[in-house]
Amino acid sequence: MNDHSRNIHAAPRPVIRQLDDAAINRIAAGEVVERPASAVKELVENAIDAGARRIAIDIADGGKTLIRVTDDGCGMTAEDLPQALARHATSKIDGSDLLDIRSFGFRGEALPSLGAVGRLTIQSRAEGSDAAEIAVAAGIVSPAKPCALTRGTVVTLRDLFYATPARLKFLRTDRAESQAIGEVVRRLAMAEPAVGFTLRDVSGGGEGRVTFRAEPLSGDLFAALEERLGQVMGRDFVQNALPLDAERDGVRLTGLAALPTYSRGSAVAQHLFVNGRPVRDRMLLGALRAAYRDVLPRDRHPAAALFLDCAPERVDVNVHPAKSEVRFRDAGTVRGLIVSGLRHALAGAGHRAATTVAGVALGAARPEPVAPRVYQMDRPSPAARAAVYTAQAPGFAEMQDAWSARAVEPAAEPAPADPAPAPQETHPLGAARGQVHGTYIIAQTTDGMVIVDQHAAHERLVYERLKRQMDDSGIAAQALLIPEIVSLSNGDRALLLEAADDLARLGLGIEPFGGDAVAVHETPALLGEVDAEALLRDVLDELSDGGTSELVRERLDAILSRVACHGSVRAGRQMRAEEMNALLREMEATPRSGQCNHGRPTWVELRLSDIEKLFGRT
Repeated sequence: MNDHSRNIHAAPRPVIRQLDDAAINRIAAGEVVERPASAVKELVENAIDAGARRIAIDIADGGKTLIRVTDDGCGMTAEDLPQALARHATSKIDGSDLLDIRSFGFRGEALPSLGAVGRLTIQSRAEGSDAAEIAVAAGIVSPAKPCALTRGTVVTLRDLFYATPARLKFLRTDRAESQAIGEVVRRLAMAEPAVGFTLRDVSGGGEGRVTFRAEPLSGDLFAALEERLGQVMGRDFVQNALPLDAERDGVRLTGLAALPTYSRGSAVAQHLFVNGRPVRDRMLLGALRAAYRDVLPRDRHPAAALFLDCAPERVDVNVHPAKSEVRFRDAGTVRGLIVSGLRHALAGAGHRAATTVAGVALGAARPEPVAPRVYQMDRPSPAARAAVYTAQAPGFAEMQDAWSARAVEPAAEPAPADPAPAPQETHPLGAARGQVHGTYIIAQTTDGMVIVDQHAAHERLVYERLKRQMDDSGIAAQALLIPEIVSLSNGDRALLLEAADDLARLGLGIEPFGGDAVAVHETPALLGEVDAEALLRDVLDELSDGGTSELVRERLDAILSRVACHGSVRAGRQMRAEEMNALLREMEATPRSGQCNHGRPTWVELRLSDIEKLFGRT
C-alpha cells in the first residue's frame, strides 16, 4: 500500500449532524431572499393573499436599512404571530395537495427567513381581536405584546442581511436596488388591478417621495386591466397594443401585445403571468419571440403583458425557490396557444402601425428656432402683405406646371366625357396624391396625410402572398439521389422519429435506418443544396428546447422574405396613380402590412392638426 492510500484511510470520517434552526433559516433566506426586492416581493404577496385592497411600501437606502409594508388585509391575532414566524407554517395550504395552489405564498418560509437575516417586526390586528406585535432579530423571537393598530398588518424589516454581512457585499447601489424594488411592485400591480399600491422612498427621513402609485380599480375586468397596464407601462403602450383573448384545451390567454412597430431595444417590456403570478419563464418568453418572428428584426424585442389562466393542477409552481419559473403539464399546448393567439392578433391588426412612429417623424420635421419670436406689433400691415402676395403670384403660377408633384401622367388623348371617379380619401390609407424621390407615396386622408415607403410596403405584400401560396400548395420536397445517413443518440433518434410526420409536412423526409441512425431522403426544395446532418441537428436543438420544430419553416420564411425583397417595387421607380392606389388598397387588406419584413414601419400618418403645428397655425 502506498503513502497516498494510507493517508486516505487515515482521514477522519465526516460526522452527519443536525443544523440548528438559525442556520436552517439563514440557508433558506439565501434561496428566497436574494436582494431587498426579493423581500418586498414576499411581503407584498403575503399582503395580497391576506385580501388587502390597499398596500403601502416604504423603503430607505434601496431597502437595505428599511422595508415597511402596510396593508388593510384580514390581519392576524396574537396567537397567530408566533406561528407565522415558524418554518413551514402557513395558512395558504393544508399540505394535502401541492398542485392545488391558489395563492402567491404556500411554503411558509418568507417570514422566518427574513427574521433570520434582519430585524423583523410584525404588527397586526384581526377583526374582533386586539392588535398585537412580535419581533425577531437574527432568528431570536421575542414574545408577542399588545400594540396600537386599527386594522390589517404592518411588517417592518430593518437592516437586511446585518446577520449575514457577507451578503451585503453582493448588493448593488441604492439606486439599482430601488429600481429593482420598483419593478417588483409594478409587476404585482399589473397582476392585481383591484388592489391599490403606493411605493415611497423615505431615505433620509421625513415623508419621503412617492415613486409609484396605482389606485385600486373596479368594474369590467378587461377595462380595469387595460387601465392598470396604462398606469404601469404607459399610455403609449395601451394605445399601440392589441387585445388578446384566446383559449385552447382549458388554458386561456388574455392581455395586451404591442404592434411590431412599437418594439423595444431590450426585453424590459415583456411581462408574463400564470394564474396571476408574475413569472420569468424561458419557454413562455421563447413562445413570445416566436410569435413575432417574421415581423421584428433580431435586435428588437416585442412589448407585451400576457396572462395565462388554467386549472392549478395543470401547472407546477413549486419548481423554483423564488417561484419565478413554472412547469406546465402540457407545455406544447401553452406554447401553441401563445404563438397562435399572438399571430392571429397581429394578422388582425392589418396595416396598423404604432402612433409613436408619427411622433418621431414630427419630431424630426419640427424646425429649429432660427429667429426671435415675432410679436403682433411687429407683423406687417394687411396692405403690405397684399402687396407681397401680388408680387409673388406670377412666379408661383409659373411653377405649378413645371414642379407639380401630381402623379397623373400627361394625357395622350383628350379626356373622356365621363372621367373615372377620383380615389376616395375615406379609405384608411387615403388616396395617392403624388410620389417624391421615386421612393415615397404621398396620400391624402380625410384628416391628414400618409407617407408610404413603396418598396418596404410592397415587400411585405409580396412576402405574405408567397407564404399563402406555400401554405395552399404545401412545401415542395426534393428527393435526394442518395439518402444521407445520420448517426444519433437513442434519445435524439426517438425525438426526431416522433416528429417525422410534422417534419414531412415541412419538406423534410426522414425514416429509421437501423441501429442509432436515420436516413434523410427528402429536403425542402426551396433550400436548394443543404447539409442534411447540420439541418437535422439544428432541428433537434429546437425540438429539445421547445417541443416543436419551427426551424425549417423559419428558414423557408427567411428565403421567401429574400425572394419578396427582390420581387418588390424598387426605390426609384416611378409609379402611376392607379398603381399607387392599388398598393394602398392591398396594404389595407393584407395582414401585418404595417411593417416590412425587417420590422420597420411601412407608412407614417401625419394628422392635419400636427402638420399645422409645424407651421404655427394653431
